[in-house]
This record gives sequence, C-alpha cells and structure tokens, in this order.
Amino acid sequence: MTFKAQIIAQYEQRIQDKIDAFQDMISSLSADSKNDAKGSAGDKHETALSMMHIEQEKLNYKLKDHLYDSLQFSSIDFTKKSNKVQIGSLVEANAHYFLIAVALPKLVVQGATVFGISPESPLAKELIGKEVGHTFSMNNISYEIIEII
Repeated sequence: MTFKAQIIAQYEQRIQDKIDAFQDMISSLSADSKNDAKGSAGDKHETALSMMHIEQEKLNYKLKDHLYDSLQFSSIDFTKKSNKVQIGSLVEANAHYFLIAVALPKLVVQGATVFGISPESPLAKELIGKEVGHTFSMNNISYEIIEII
C-alpha cells in the first residue's frame, strides 16, 4: 500500500470511528431517556429528560457533520495525477504533508506528520493550483512545495 493510500485509509477509518461513536452515544441516550420515561414524574424528571434531549440534539448535529465529511471525503478522486495541487492532492511542504480533502486531525504515518485540510482553508487556497517549488509565507512561516503526490 502506498504512502498516500495509507493516509487515505487511516482518515477513512477515523471518520467512520467518529460516526460509529456518535451513533452509539445517541442510541445510549435514547435508551436512557426511554428508561427514564418509565420512572417517576416530577420537575426533576422533566429537567433530566429535557437535558437528555438537548444532548441528543448536539450529538445528532455532530453526527450530521461527520456524515457530511464522510460523503465529501468519499467523493474525492485521490488517484488523479497532476503537476499542480488540486483537491485530492497530498502535498509535501516543510517536512509536513497536507491532504487537500476535508478538515481532519493530524496523523503520523511512517513517521511523517500529515494534516487533512479543507479546500476552503487559507492554506489550501494558497496551495491549490501551485506547482513544486512554489514558495509562500503564512502565519510567519515560510513554505515551499517539495512534492505533489
């Protein structure tokens, strides 16, 4: 498996793990609220039930975001080759790698630090359309594109 394929597989797994975790938490809250509904009535009961529903709404919102990220990620053609940075490119710059896809947490793969960045991010906007050798500065850090994978 190539370096880029390993990165993509790890990010796919992380996204799916988050989706699974949120689904489990929502199911657990739903079961708790059903069990609590069978309990005694009263102000404390109503408040607890209301708090569970609020938490469930927050989790549903987070789940929706992760499902959207999963859809976006899976729709990207990571196999397209180009001498210019594009969505789906893995860019090496300053001993770090940036996967232009969706905003994702940092990974370490084969000892290399990888960041998943959204095409809408300022860094991605600076990278997209550029070629190897392009230099730029962002947040007082100078970058040079070393490789586009």
